[in-house]
Amino acid sequence: MSGRPFVTGRSLLVLEGRFLPTDARTARSGSARRRARNRRAPQPVAAVRESTSTVATAPAARVVPAGDDARSFAELGVPTAVVVALAADGVTTPFPIQAATLPDTLAGQDVLGRGQTGSGKTIAFAVPTVVRLTGSGRPRRAGRPRALVLVPTRELANQVAATLAPLAAAMNLRTSTVFGGVGQMPQIRALRNGIDILIACPGRLEDLIAQGHCDLGSVEVTVLDEADHMADLGFLPAVRRLLDATPRSGQRLLFSATLDNDVDTLVRRYLTDPVMHSTAPAVAPVTTMTHHVLSVAAGEKGQVVRELAAGQSRTLLFARTKHGAKKLARSLTASGIPAVDLHGNLSQGARERNLAAFSAGTARVLVATDIAARGIHVDDIALVVHVDPPAEHKAYLHRSGRTARAGADGAVVTVMTPDQAGDVRTLCRQAGIRPIISRVSAGDPAIEALTGPRAAWVEPVAHVPAPQRTRGQRAGGGDGRRRRRRPGRSTQAAVASTGSAGTEPAASARTSRRPKPGAAAGTAKTTAGAFSASFSGRRR
Repeated sequence: MSGRPFVTGRSLLVLEGRFLPTDARTARSGSARRRARNRRAPQPVAAVRESTSTVATAPAARVVPAGDDARSFAELGVPTAVVVALAADGVTTPFPIQAATLPDTLAGQDVLGRGQTGSGKTIAFAVPTVVRLTGSGRPRRAGRPRALVLVPTRELANQVAATLAPLAAAMNLRTSTVFGGVGQMPQIRALRNGIDILIACPGRLEDLIAQGHCDLGSVEVTVLDEADHMADLGFLPAVRRLLDATPRSGQRLLFSATLDNDVDTLVRRYLTDPVMHSTAPAVAPVTTMTHHVLSVAAGEKGQVVRELAAGQSRTLLFARTKHGAKKLARSLTASGIPAVDLHGNLSQGARERNLAAFSAGTARVLVATDIAARGIHVDDIALVVHVDPPAEHKAYLHRSGRTARAGADGAVVTVMTPDQAGDVRTLCRQAGIRPIISRVSAGDPAIEALTGPRAAWVEPVAHVPAPQRTRGQRAGGGDGRRRRRRPGRSTQAAVASTGSAGTEPAASARTSRRPKPGAAAGTAKTTAGAFSASFSGRRR
């Protein structure tokens, strides 16, 4: 009976990660299957373990190791047209999360998938969504999407749409996005023209539904992407209202990096007989990712951060506040390091321009806040730097997941001042990582070992703000006066697309005040030693 544990005293059978009521074991098709789906969804194994006193060996979610089930998309049942569309985008071999979930999602099962950021979850739900809509053959109707993908951020909506669009086009399906921060009329027109797959953020979608522009009564597939992040941002009440507006007979797919209590509530309420798949434990670090903690004196932190950002590779810095991200991006650009910022104070247009500049390489450095972290899906990010350590371990994992994607190598650096040692130690323990701890100061060779050779100096370009309309002034008219720039405007215009190689001016090279010898540096030395002791001597 090994591998097929069961629960006694309850009408629940657990089989290979699949949760089925015992009286529904044969409800595989027809009216019996429909009756089974209308019953209350059974509890996950974790809930059964807590509420049942007679448990044989309740299993955890099946963990799919890397390389397991490594079959081709065609062997997994993906239609030829979709396989060709994937190949055209350079995707020829399924990632583990795709190989694990596709047999069940293509069969119409509700699926709960957990995988690290960058593990290929988007294609894992995009393929079955496209295949199901094509197979149903239902007509496209104005204002009534046939599939709904809910995401937490605007950037993630655009990233998902970019992946879904070519697959949908291969099957003659239309996609569109709905999110705030931009005018709603283009979104309303797209809905009126009829779309098949809607990728949406909860807030704007609820607004359009309230205005009568959208109805979810025809949704056949509902996907929750980054469900844990939606919970972190407080979107779950809106998500529940939207799910309540979709037909219960539809297929529901939930993908997340972590599965905490809030996400588990969604699973129990909205997924029927879900099949669970996981490519890694919730806190397991990616094997191609190295973690470092740099202990620095508070007075040298600014210069150390500039040196970390000065390498030739694409670098992502995380700041705690929107103002801090904006200020740091401007400071780096002024120091000859092309940088842009990404945070909630920017307009949608500015966010898209800055992210595009980072993706294209016009800006080597992106400075972001946690709110924007989930929307950053850029390939070849070699280094992630926590300029301000995050408050909790889930944020650390999500930030760090921007590097070492799809098997590539990457490094994650946390910059720690003496007063942050206790918090960083707790953070690393909760995240399940054992970092390499180094005590550094400005100019330390250990910094260049992480970043590689320093990139050439890029001459900053002066930014001249465009005239702004005064309050109440109509477009096309004006008195010629300039308004003060609104706070939170993008720094991307200050980034030069090209720059001449040269020597950085001495004034820009040392903008931070060095501490007196033996003062703060001595404190950093003591802190680094105490911090590294808790990680069994993994100190360099």
